[in-house]
Amino acid sequence: MKSQSIRPISPYQDDLYYQTHILPGVSRTFALTIPVLPKPLAEVVTNAYLLCRLADTIEDDVALSNQQKSEFHRRFVSVVEGSDNAESFSSALAPLLSSSVLPDEYDLVTNAAKIVRITHGFSIKEQEALIRCITLMCSGMPGFQHNKSLKGLRGLDELGAYCYVVAGVVGEMLTELFCVHCPELRGKRDEMMRLAVSFGQGLQMTNILKDIWDDRQAGTCWLPRSVFVDSDFELEQLDKLYGTEVFKIGIKKLISVSHRHLRDGFDYTCNIPTRETGIRKFCFWALGLAVLTLRRIHGNPGFISSDQIKISRRTVRMTTLTTNLTLGNNRGLGFLLDLATGGLPLAAAEADKCSR
Repeated sequence: MKSQSIRPISPYQDDLYYQTHILPGVSRTFALTIPVLPKPLAEVVTNAYLLCRLADTIEDDVALSNQQKSEFHRRFVSVVEGSDNAESFSSALAPLLSSSVLPDEYDLVTNAAKIVRITHGFSIKEQEALIRCITLMCSGMPGFQHNKSLKGLRGLDELGAYCYVVAGVVGEMLTELFCVHCPELRGKRDEMMRLAVSFGQGLQMTNILKDIWDDRQAGTCWLPRSVFVDSDFELEQLDKLYGTEVFKIGIKKLISVSHRHLRDGFDYTCNIPTRETGIRKFCFWALGLAVLTLRRIHGNPGFISSDQIKISRRTVRMTTLTTNLTLGNNRGLGFLLDLATGGLPLAAAEADKCSR
């Protein structure tokens, strides 16, 4: 009896396998949402997220000096562009990372070559979108990283600029990728790009509000000082002042701005054709979870731990199910959004847009 031959796995398939299986280790949220995208698009978006995660790992590591971070960001851009070697980049960066880096993030750094090989297999348009995003992110983040402190940012303009380099550029990249996948969107590209930047800021501001105390433990505060109107209020003293009325008023203002940006995210997603169910799920799920997080923060502005405002898995399941039932009906989805945001403050339509 002849033995059956086992077809060998190609190097590209091995890289794709690694990319798929490392994603849940570095992001539970994106491991939930990315797989609903059409498969070719899901592969590109997974790759894009992991590239961004590599850039973030450099930015966040406490063992690297500011000079080292700038140098590794520069090298990483060259690696993604194809003018530097990914293996040498990994071998230089990995030994310098601190023990606080999560095991899966460390593994991602050591296997950066797998991710970049996949990047270089995409179409020219897709590669251009990814390279632009990583370039803007890696050139913009160091300025904020070098000046971060418990004092927070100056005002909403500076917050918008920060949100742009960490999230707005991602929204622009996703829009370019969606336009490659769905040519029908190309006629709406300019409007979609504007809304995508605002959507990105809404998601990022929600994360900033949710992670106030986690960031503080890391010696960082991304809240803008200008929203806390009392001249005696200092963000460095947040552990003593978080229960004050001044703090609650400031948080309410930030919730209102985040809510406005998420409304733009809703308009953004409504522009996507109803037949593109995967893209619409990807965007609406992110929108719904952010809105629910804002509701939790609004209901408990004096929270002292992100666990106190965490959304349960049951709520996540209910949100995705409810969204799916009305996915093709923009009016029905608008009704759900109004229901979910009932009672949340809302900033004026043209207030505090993300800076480019």
